[in-house]
Amino acid sequence: MKEKLGLSKEKIAEARERAIAICAPVLDFIHEHTSVTVERATLRLLGADGADADGVPVPNLVVDSLRQNLSEGAALRYANALVVKGMTPQELNSAITAGLDISKIPLGDKTAARAKAGQLAQAYLDRIRNNRGHREKKLAEFAGKNNSPLLYLIVATGNIFEDVKQAQAAVLNGADVIAVIRTTAQSLLDYVPYGATTEGFGGTYATQENFRIMRQALDEVGEREKRYIYLTNYASGLCMPEIAAMGALERLDMMLNDSMYGILFRDINMYRTFVDQKFSRMINAYAGIIINTGEDNYLTTSDAYEKAYTVLASQFLNERFAYAAGLQAWQMGLGHAFEMDPSIPNGFLYEFAQAQMAREIFPEHPLKYMPPTKHMSGDIFKGIVMDNMFNFVSKATGQGIHLLGMLTEAIHTPFMMDRYLAVDTARYVMNNMASFGDDIEFKKDGIMVRHAHEVLDKTLEFLREVEKTGLMDAIEQGLFAEVKRPKDGGKGLEGLLAKSPEYFNPVESLLEEELGIL
Repeated sequence: MKEKLGLSKEKIAEARERAIAICAPVLDFIHEHTSVTVERATLRLLGADGADADGVPVPNLVVDSLRQNLSEGAALRYANALVVKGMTPQELNSAITAGLDISKIPLGDKTAARAKAGQLAQAYLDRIRNNRGHREKKLAEFAGKNNSPLLYLIVATGNIFEDVKQAQAAVLNGADVIAVIRTTAQSLLDYVPYGATTEGFGGTYATQENFRIMRQALDEVGEREKRYIYLTNYASGLCMPEIAAMGALERLDMMLNDSMYGILFRDINMYRTFVDQKFSRMINAYAGIIINTGEDNYLTTSDAYEKAYTVLASQFLNERFAYAAGLQAWQMGLGHAFEMDPSIPNGFLYEFAQAQMAREIFPEHPLKYMPPTKHMSGDIFKGIVMDNMFNFVSKATGQGIHLLGMLTEAIHTPFMMDRYLAVDTARYVMNNMASFGDDIEFKKDGIMVRHAHEVLDKTLEFLREVEKTGLMDAIEQGLFAEVKRPKDGGKGLEGLLAKSPEYFNPVESLLEEELGIL
């Protein structure tokens, strides 16, 4: 897209340099630490699977039993049990669910155990690479058949089998991306439920079996429609790396995976979150998954006009953390939202300017654009007008991923008819203005250009302040989203561990090698 705002290249470059400096000490901390869910994700990528009679997953059983030795990593002890017992992972998993405590198995030949762990890790990474190859093959086969931007639609019945019906109906109507919303508060569970689920609250449990069921359903309808259908879920919360691992194994295509969302909006400890997001993003990078970041949530607590600079600042930080985890620009669906107060004069121009600004600053990134939610009301007629103004801006500014707005957004979980109208109206608007963005120019001293320059200037000033303060202290002081989180507070801190000099993680080592991470 042609640049129209005349933004300073020097200021954009400085913002990226500030982001590098801000993230550097956090990345140093991450390098020295692991967490219970990083270790559980590692075990899953060695073959640990299943659950006991009480529904406790095997990875949790293993990690809980190894808490005294977990700073060395869980992989060595799991592989040691395989070697000493002469078992397959499936046999060992069955024994663990029946009560075997592998922490009580004496360490045998460490070299043999490490070699076994490396072989298992490579086999699972090969499976993930094959999934990526299949996706790329299908995208090439069906090239040009999806909407632009991709039309992203949510399902959230609580029952995976009902979700399938809604998802397939949405695809038949033209949706490109199906997001299965997680059940309320699953992000705060420090385990991943096992198997297919039919009861959720405001969403459906994220489990590997649910991923498999939906992936199969979307592949079936995608073959019929001759389009590749993207599947999305949430690699966030206390099980961020595990859900990333399961998504990679079942060929999910996008994952919500923000660097600070869990800290700010779920009160998860910041140390734990930063460690978990790095490992989860490494898995996503290797799997070819597009991450979606959560800057739209800033505008649910902050004003979209006054605090636009915090969104842009977070995008720069998310970009830096993503690059550090091996993600490429095309995998960074940086988030923003159409959340201006409708009563503000020229609010549409400010929204347009902010969307164009994001597009010009991050030209290689798909960008995920979110619909109005904060100012939606029970007036569904006004709501559909707001959604279609959002549709207009999204198409005009070349966004990559477009989360469809619902006319009943502020009332309840939308019905299938709401989804039909969301897809239908978006396609109508976008088709009728297909080349509008290429045809229009902006007044050089006009409202939109001035606003974009002001936001960039404020962003740079804000990043300088954060660099001086330190990212974790800035979060503690409430500089992001006007939410204060103490460094030693929040959920999950007890699951953070410093790595010992003997720490061993073959999945991490292989990913770092494959992704070129130093």
